[in-house]
Amino acid sequence: MAIKTTPLTDTQIKSLKATNKDKKYFDGGGLFLLVKSTGVKLWRFKNKKTISNKETLLSFGKLSRNIT
Repeated sequence: MAIKTTPLTDTQIKSLKATNKDKKYFDGGGLFLLVKSTGVKLWRFKNKKTISNKETLLSFGKLSRNIT
């Protein structure tokens, strides 16, 4: 059974701070926000292809550092 994940809100995303390790915050459906130790926030999507059973990782870009 799949785990239900509540989507990240704008307020939650703005309040995320960098730690000494990279950390993933899941948004549901394979989409997650990666907060790197440098403070960069990256949207990523992890998908598993049904035919080849291989995982793919897509990156949609980073959030501006101006977001606090």
